[in-house]
Amino acid sequence: MRIRSVTAFADITYPLEPGAVKELGTALQAAKHALQDAGFDVQTTRLASQPFPDALESAGPSRAADLAKDVEAVTFVHEIDYAALGPARLDDPPAYAEAVLEIFEATENVFASVEIANSEQGTNLSRLRRAADLIRRVSTLGEGGFVNLRFAALANVQPWSPFFPAAYHGGGDPCLAVAMEGADLALTAISGASSLADARASLVQAIESGAKRVQGIVEKAIGSADVKFRGIDFSLAPYPEESRSIGAALEALGLPAVGAQGSLMAAAFLTDAIDRAKFKRTGFCGLMLPVLEDSVLAQRAAEGKLSVMELLMLSAVCGTGLDTIPLPGSMSQDALVAILMDVAALALRLDKPLTARLMPIPGKDAGDETGFEFEYFANSRVMAPVPEPLSGLLAGDESIELQSLAERP
Repeated sequence: MRIRSVTAFADITYPLEPGAVKELGTALQAAKHALQDAGFDVQTTRLASQPFPDALESAGPSRAADLAKDVEAVTFVHEIDYAALGPARLDDPPAYAEAVLEIFEATENVFASVEIANSEQGTNLSRLRRAADLIRRVSTLGEGGFVNLRFAALANVQPWSPFFPAAYHGGGDPCLAVAMEGADLALTAISGASSLADARASLVQAIESGAKRVQGIVEKAIGSADVKFRGIDFSLAPYPEESRSIGAALEALGLPAVGAQGSLMAAAFLTDAIDRAKFKRTGFCGLMLPVLEDSVLAQRAAEGKLSVMELLMLSAVCGTGLDTIPLPGSMSQDALVAILMDVAALALRLDKPLTARLMPIPGKDAGDETGFEFEYFANSRVMAPVPEPLSGLLAGDESIELQSLAERP
């Protein structure tokens, strides 16, 4: 069990007030060092602001890149590894979504997102097209489509998840949250179990024990600071080696391969254990299935045993959506819209948070090796969703409201 990030949440202003970030940096470093002294491996510290259009309310979207550069500079000074500026929301003027491109062009360590659906407004077909267009254009920045690692489309995502790119502050006092990397706990619980009940009990106990320990350490470290402990996102996130693979944990339950029949039950079983565990929670607290961050998932995708549609189906019972999905560089805007539409539909009908972090790779076709050189990625092959565009009513500009299953009479 490792800690992916200790993330601070706070409102920022433009022009940026460095003093506010300094206080957050101090709290983050205190929490990080206390966790490390207790034996935890802490990968990163991060800062997430409110949705950036609110920070730019007086200045306007033309200042988004300036704000991002200022945030990147001040977080570097205070030893904060990454920053997220929160989403451009459905009801924000379109210029703010366009400003995401300028944010990425101006920075290297700043994340951003756009909202494509929420429970109050539903989804909007023109916004889905705008998000798909941004995914395509962001893929041409830098080399190899890698910049899309910093960008996600959000569907029904609430504030205070410490996982990027979805992280944003929901207002109020500054706070800290912890993002866990717990796929290895699932693998250990399953490998040592004599029954499903035994495996679940072991995993629940491991989550509760780990969360209690982390919470105690962080709350003591930040002490009387004006930064409060928000909670833990104990998602079973992986790292690209088999001993820390959520794909390996799923297959240890008895699947011949992730993506085969039975995968829905396996994924639901692990997510159920997270739901049963008692701890101070925030964010997703689900099963994360990022293809390029998990060696087994990457291998199954390369073998053609795990498809985009199968990952969408798994999201219905467990996870956080589509994450680090390698796609052909020639993927059309219409084909991306169809994928985003399915993510939005699941999020609205099931009333759950889902994200889409799609990564078209320029110059790569379906079946090509990905070729990333990044510590946190396992290489795979470019996946091949069916690239047929939508037509008829689904190709319009309407807003669509979908009643969640919980609201049915």
